Amino acid sequence: MPANTPIHDAAQRGYTSASDNYQRGRPEYPDALTGWLGEALGVRAGARVVDLGAGTGKFTKLLARTGATVTAVEPVDAMRARLSESLPDVRALAGTAEAIPLADGDADVLVCAQAFHWFANAQALREMHRVLRAGGRLGLIWNVRDESRDWVAEITDIVTPYEGDAPRFYKGTWKQPFEGQTLFGPLQRTVFPHSHVGSFEQVVLDRILSVSFIASLPESEQAVVADRLRALKDRYAELREPTIAFPYATEAWLAERLVTA
Repeated sequence: MPANTPIHDAAQRGYTSASDNYQRGRPEYPDALTGWLGEALGVRAGARVVDLGAGTGKFTKLLARTGATVTAVEPVDAMRARLSESLPDVRALAGTAEAIPLADGDADVLVCAQAFHWFANAQALREMHRVLRAGGRLGLIWNVRDESRDWVAEITDIVTPYEGDAPRFYKGTWKQPFEGQTLFGPLQRTVFPHSHVGSFEQVVLDRILSVSFIASLPESEQAVVADRLRALKDRYAELREPTIAFPYATEAWLAERLVTA
């Protein structure tokens, strides 16, 4: 894809309109991930770290706590504005994965949290390679719903028919740019158990309404989705509790930047 590859319409429209739901409804990350960031990726005080596709800054906040020098890159203005509001000390730049506004070798670590599937293409991989120093690390992180729980599987059944051609982590197509390339070493996977604890409105309604292709629906259709989600409370007693724990698995993937290109 060319360097000026546009943002997918579902991401542009959905994330522009749903930055509030995104901030409220998206889960944080498990404490164990902090150790992985330091030990596996080298995210620590003094490291130069790029958060690519940083959104509203949920993962940026975790990176900043390590003492690293963090630069956030986010193409959607509404998301980037919320990031700057909550993290005024972090440099936030407009840019895409195919055109990262940083110099060659500017980063020791580059991370994409909940984002890489949106720009999983050869040009983006070349840009990441360019921005990372030799031997730098690439980290790809996703909070993935645990669909072994019956009510979580039903939520997926409600959401999936709306996805259209929006890229999704579960499809696995995000791995294709790594096949047969010489920019990065093999992907290495680590999984951490996780849960998002809060009210039904926060961890189910706000979370699902922040999904890009749901947020980009007409308001009347979003209301239909919300009503179907609320109806789950009639069948599952735990969803009627004041506080519920939405189960996730946090998948953390690592690849080392190779010297040869």
